[in-house]
Amino acid sequence: MSIIIYNKDEQASGNFNNGNILEKKPIGFPQDGGQLRPYSNLFYWADAWTPNSKSTIGLHPHQGFEICSFVIKGSIKHFDSKQNEWIELNRGDAQIIRSGSGISHAEEILDNSEMFQIWFDPNISKTISKPASYSDYKADSFPIIKNEKITVITIKGKNSPFEMETEGIEIYDNTFHGDTHKINLDDQKIYSLFIKKGVLSYSGVDLEQGTFIKIEKESEFNFKSDSGLELFEIRSPLRPSYPTYFERFN
Repeated sequence: MSIIIYNKDEQASGNFNNGNILEKKPIGFPQDGGQLRPYSNLFYWADAWTPNSKSTIGLHPHQGFEICSFVIKGSIKHFDSKQNEWIELNRGDAQIIRSGSGISHAEEILDNSEMFQIWFDPNISKTISKPASYSDYKADSFPIIKNEKITVITIKGKNSPFEMETEGIEIYDNTFHGDTHKINLDDQKIYSLFIKKGVLSYSGVDLEQGTFIKIEKESEFNFKSDSGLELFEIRSPLRPSYPTYFERFN
C-alpha cells in the first residue's frame, strides 16, 4: 500500500525554443531525470506551458503509443501528417493520436497557455501494425456530475465519447467543494493525481499546484482542501494484461 507525493522539485524539467515553452514532467523519459519512471500503462506525462508568447514544437514522429493532449489553460493548435491541417483546441478540450504504424505531428502552445501531454501504452506489439488515427473532443462533449462535495468531468469513462485502445484507463477532471474529503478507491487500480489549482492537505502537509500524487493498493484517500481545489485524475490497471513497452525494454 502506498501514497507517494512528488513535488515540483522531484519532477523532471524541460523546455523548448530557449525557454519559450517550459515543462515539468511527473513521468519523464529516463534521460530527463526526475524520480518517477513509467508504471502501469502510463509511459509519459508532461505539464507544458508558455510563460509569455506562443511557441511551436516542430513536426516530429510517433509510433505505437497513444499520445493524448489535454488543454488546461488557454489554447493550443495541433498539426499532423494524416489530417494535414492545423486544428485549435481550447481550455477543457482533449485530443488523442493513436500513432499506430507511424504519424508525425506538431503543436503550438498559444500565449499564456498550458497543456498536459500524456503517453499511454496500448500494447505496442499490436498497435505498431495499425494505421494511425486521430480524434479531438470539445469540452462540452464530456459528461458532468455535480454534488455539494465535488464536480466531476468524465473525460474517459462512462458516457464519454473519448475512445482509446489502452486498457482500463479512466480520466477525470475534479473540482472539490468544502474542506474535508474522503475518496473510496479500488485497490486493483493505480490513481495518478495532479493538482491543477489550489492546495491539498494530506497528513498535515500542504501540497500546492503542480504536485503529483501516485496511489496504489489503497482503499481510501482522506484529505483536506480549500474550496475550488482542482485535481486531474487518471485511473489505470494495477497490472495490465500485457507486458508494457517499459517492461520489455528496461
